[in-house]
Amino acid sequence: MAQTFSVTELSMYIRDLFTVDANLQDVWVTGEVSNFRRAASGHCYFTIKDGGAELKSVMWRSAAERQTTIPRDGDAVIAHGAVNVYIENGVYQLYVDRIRPQGVGDLYARFEQLKQQLQAEGLFDPERKRPLPAYPRKIGVVTSADAAAFQDVQNVLRRRYPLAEVILSPTLVQGTDAPPRIVRALERLNQRDDIDVILVCRGGGSIEDLWAFNDEAVARAIALSRVPVVSGVGHETDFTIADFAADLRAPTPSAAAELLTPDVDDLRVNIARAQIALTDAVRAIIDTRRRDLVAQNRALKSASPTLRISALRQRLDDWNTRLITAQRTRLTLQRERLNARAAALKSASPAAILERGYVLVRRGKTGERVASASVVSTGDSLVLQFHDGEQHVIAAADQTRKVLT
Repeated sequence: MAQTFSVTELSMYIRDLFTVDANLQDVWVTGEVSNFRRAASGHCYFTIKDGGAELKSVMWRSAAERQTTIPRDGDAVIAHGAVNVYIENGVYQLYVDRIRPQGVGDLYARFEQLKQQLQAEGLFDPERKRPLPAYPRKIGVVTSADAAAFQDVQNVLRRRYPLAEVILSPTLVQGTDAPPRIVRALERLNQRDDIDVILVCRGGGSIEDLWAFNDEAVARAIALSRVPVVSGVGHETDFTIADFAADLRAPTPSAAAELLTPDVDDLRVNIARAQIALTDAVRAIIDTRRRDLVAQNRALKSASPTLRISALRQRLDDWNTRLITAQRTRLTLQRERLNARAAALKSASPAAILERGYVLVRRGKTGERVASASVVSTGDSLVLQFHDGEQHVIAAADQTRKVLT
């Protein structure tokens, strides 16, 4: 019984047959391009046809970016690639890695030869590419003064960045005399010290029309330029040696003018934002400095001798008050003690004793105090001292006791 396949299995089986066929994996196909479409991913989808058949074709973005020109509908081309099966649709198609117009094979061969030569020398190395000035003041333009490309560039610059001054270094841009003229135009701009960036441009055309920009001398002059060079030659699908030698390649002259200049409207917005940010920053700095000043003022006041003197003055007043209080307290205490002693002394004084009814007896003649009756004789003159006065008496005779009369 014959083997049974699922649809996927059969498609994969057919794909494997295509893969092992060396003729289908390295094939050149000629025909006319139709239904060309470039997806947002950068991949290109198109059909190559002749009078008898059509061949669906795809060229991945990585391959498309290496091409010097991208075909358009109606172009007669010769394409190289591998035939394989797209399993999901069950169709075979050509996966293109190189494509070039028919009839200009010799030019493309020369183009590829020069490209590989200069690339081997390192002329196209990314490390050689210089950044463009952010705000160019003078832009040198190498092109024909009558070219529509120059008018397009001026229109874009007037609209987008009128601050820049355009310096035209006119030259032929087509024909056998064009390459040395382009080189001299570049040299004229490089002899000036006020050019910030150079734009080399011309409009689109066939490979023959653009061939002046595939010249080796032109490529070397661009690579040796003192200032950065932007290449805007042809249309989006056109590639020249000048594009690879330049610091930046633009798909069109107008796009080149946009790439090398900022948008003045964006600058206005950025300046307004920067002004607001600057104002906020200055205010923040002022607020911070004000807070620091207040803190330092407080610290200065706290370290000021005035506060210390005030504190010492207050402490002195406190001590003075305490001293006065202590003195008053001590004086009061001493006064109380004195009064107490005075009272005690008073209570023990003869006068106080006399006030309690006692009498002090003295001899009338001598005033000598008489402490005992035994020393008194009859007829002695005595003085009796009472608390409120004195009385003079004569001692009477009595054998048992002396009686004062």
